[in-house]
Amino acid sequence: MRKLLLVLAASAVAGWLFGYPLAMLTVGLAAVSLVWLYQIWRMRRWLEDPEQTPPESFGIWGVVYDTIYRLQRENREARSRLQSTVDYLQSSFASMRDGVVILTQAGAIEWCNEAARTLLGLEYPRDRGQLILNLVRLPEFHEYFVGGDFSRSLQVGLKGGRQRYLQMEITTFADGDFLLFVRDVTRMLQLEQQRRDFVGNVSHELRTPLTVFKGYLETLMAAGDRFDPRFHKPLEQMELQARRMENLLDDLLWLSRIESVRSEKKTERVDIAGLVEELRDELAHSHPERVVALRLDTRDGVAGDYRELHSAISNLVLNALKYSPDDKPVLVHWRREGEELLLSVVDQGPGIEEQHLPRLTERFYRVDESRSSATGGTGLGLAIVKHVAASHRAELRIDSEPGEGSAFTLAFPD
Repeated sequence: MRKLLLVLAASAVAGWLFGYPLAMLTVGLAAVSLVWLYQIWRMRRWLEDPEQTPPESFGIWGVVYDTIYRLQRENREARSRLQSTVDYLQSSFASMRDGVVILTQAGAIEWCNEAARTLLGLEYPRDRGQLILNLVRLPEFHEYFVGGDFSRSLQVGLKGGRQRYLQMEITTFADGDFLLFVRDVTRMLQLEQQRRDFVGNVSHELRTPLTVFKGYLETLMAAGDRFDPRFHKPLEQMELQARRMENLLDDLLWLSRIESVRSEKKTERVDIAGLVEELRDELAHSHPERVVALRLDTRDGVAGDYRELHSAISNLVLNALKYSPDDKPVLVHWRREGEELLLSVVDQGPGIEEQHLPRLTERFYRVDESRSSATGGTGLGLAIVKHVAASHRAELRIDSEPGEGSAFTLAFPD
């Protein structure tokens, strides 16, 4: 600005001396304009090839050239770091056995690895920019992607030829773009099915000899007066263990049944408030000395299977009764909180130490072997609850403090 003012002042003084102040001022402005046009032309030529050294200049134009050159250098460095990160991620994803697809916010394919091309039949880079829903024509995946709820993974079966199953999981990153992970879980599901079939078949096969054994045992106990009194206690213990084995087989068969229908969509509307009221009446007859208190803050129901929900809730209440003092009530609380419907079973028992909580739903897991054996449980109750929750898209939450009791909560999405 100072230089510009000096040029204009010099032009004005020269014009005053020669008697043409306006003309000389115009000449000065024209000279300044030509210099600026020349600098703009130099800048344009430089920007067409920014790799070359910036033009040498003075004053404001020197500052402009230096600033642009510095910003270009910082931009190149940032792009280089970003490209290095992208190359590293793509290299990592490319080496994965699971399929990885990078999708834009609109669902267009940006990149995919070799595993994704094999599992989904994609052709990269030819399919770049194509919508994933136009190439992966699976109704379940379409509903999953459009629904936008990616808190759970999706399992789909591919028809045609050898039966295959894929597990798909989507996560968001950056400004709303997506990462789609695809895994072939056919072998895992086959092994799981074999395990369920084995458990179911063994349970069925054991039921027949157990029924025969129980029949003869009941006959012997009915004629107990004819036996030496020394045999009375062994017979009673045998009858008790036979009953426990029968309960165990019943739970194994029921658990196998729940697992086999887990993927079926639940459409029946179940009145949870009515279910727990019915369960309280049942327990009033079977456990007349115990108190089950109900707190029903809502009458809303959930979509599900009545038998499965009855089994899960009854398991939670019976567990609470087993581990609570006889003079302490068990509370069943049904309520709505935000986007969830919550059923809590709260006892006033001894509580559970924190290290045991993650494993409580494992089959046959015992916190205390001696206490569990004394209660006569099969060790499958919470496993049944967990599978019922999973089949209803619910979550089993466990809160417990030693000496403070426990709260088992089934959280259903509304």
